[in-house]
Amino acid sequence: MNVNAILEAAAQAAPAFARTTPRERAGALVAVAEALDAARDEIIALGQEETGLTEARLRGELNRTSQQLRLFAEVVVEGVYLDARIDEADPDYVVGPRPDVRRVNVPLGPVLNFAASNFPLAFSVAGGDTAAALAAGNPVILKAHDGHPRLSELTGRIVTEALTKAGMPDGTFAVLFGREEGVEALRDPRVRAASFTGSTHVGRMLADIAASRPVPIPFYGELGSVNPVVVTPQAVAEDAAGLAQAYVASVAGSAGQLCTKPGFLFVPSAEPLREAVIAAAQDVPPHRQLTAGITAGYQERREAVLKADGVEVLVEGDVRVDDDGLGWATPTITAITLAQLEAAGESVLDEAFGPLSVIVEYGDDTAVLPEVLERLFPGNLTATIHLAADEDPQAWAALLEVLARTSGRVLFGGWPTGVSVTAAMQHGGPVPATTQDATSVGTAAIGRFLRAVAFQNAPQAALPPALRDDNPWGIPQRRSAAGLSSSWGELTGRY
Repeated sequence: MNVNAILEAAAQAAPAFARTTPRERAGALVAVAEALDAARDEIIALGQEETGLTEARLRGELNRTSQQLRLFAEVVVEGVYLDARIDEADPDYVVGPRPDVRRVNVPLGPVLNFAASNFPLAFSVAGGDTAAALAAGNPVILKAHDGHPRLSELTGRIVTEALTKAGMPDGTFAVLFGREEGVEALRDPRVRAASFTGSTHVGRMLADIAASRPVPIPFYGELGSVNPVVVTPQAVAEDAAGLAQAYVASVAGSAGQLCTKPGFLFVPSAEPLREAVIAAAQDVPPHRQLTAGITAGYQERREAVLKADGVEVLVEGDVRVDDDGLGWATPTITAITLAQLEAAGESVLDEAFGPLSVIVEYGDDTAVLPEVLERLFPGNLTATIHLAADEDPQAWAALLEVLARTSGRVLFGGWPTGVSVTAAMQHGGPVPATTQDATSVGTAAIGRFLRAVAFQNAPQAALPPALRDDNPWGIPQRRSAAGLSSSWGELTGRY
């Protein structure tokens, strides 16, 4: 099917799909999850062959994919995401007579989702963006990543067949292949929003296209992030070896091809961690990188870091490249002082998408950390602080304010790799981590694919079910009755 046919089918499906009841749409999401689970062995085998990821990693990723579809089914039936608000007519409203006004979130229309390379299931064909957009009531056009085309075709076929069997309109879901085809779809007026997970360069290019259309559309791009980790002097003294081992494991996991990999570890001195870092890195076997393009980009960044002034190599690591350009990498860990890092600039500061990380020695002057981190790392998906067990967090209040201002998720202890799919999760962050600071993980992700509509003095028969007085869907409604405005500001202890 060509691009135009896919887009037209999605446009035709949009009104009917938006009218599906919560239970119908939730049932369709569960049907997709069940179909993916039923094809588990075929999906995993093809995924291993095409991506080089381990069976355990892919099985975990497929479980996440199907379970988040089930989670969004719960969200749809619950109905809180609709944010239904009803203001009853009130002739005595304190700022002037109020009409009957009712507001609800509705689907945007066809959504274009650019799949990620590093999560060929959980951020790909049936991944989080697809689940959120479908849950919101939007048809989805999935632009497959060229790193796993056969897996994308298989997964796409399973999703399409499951939706059809569940009674969803033809055109509710389709997979699109090819970079030019993806750009063509992004420019098309039938597409009403787009999402993306990938490189900063490509993400910004696509964001510019979305913004320069005659009618611009929301573009939710998850781009680069270096995810700084700060370890306090007391935390280093408490367990330097444990920190070092967990740090290397987080850097090396999936060959460092994770958007939340800790790219920079800030410690007073690298010396207490040195031996444990070297020992832990030596135990990490080579891991295949996902694509030849990722290998080439990683080699370039790794070389730039190793050549930068002031960089000390603790663990040199390696990248073995085959005749097809695919690389097998082991961790590279370097150290640099804070002053040297500032002097090196982008040669060290830019993200290295692979198993490379930089230990930054900040010395005795902890007071400089808030200003430095805000200036050098203005936008990240995550930021982490490690405190000693009995350490007072208020002693680090200024730094914590900066971490919260410059990242979407602040961790106290632990490591940023591993993003739980929950209602409270925020997987986003200020620019340059994302193009718009929204979450692509967790149930709040549904809000990206909705817009609000208000109905004024509408007869009951003309209202969407979510706004009717009989509330046929049984969803939460925030109702403001007539006469309440006369008591504004009078509740004791409220102010």
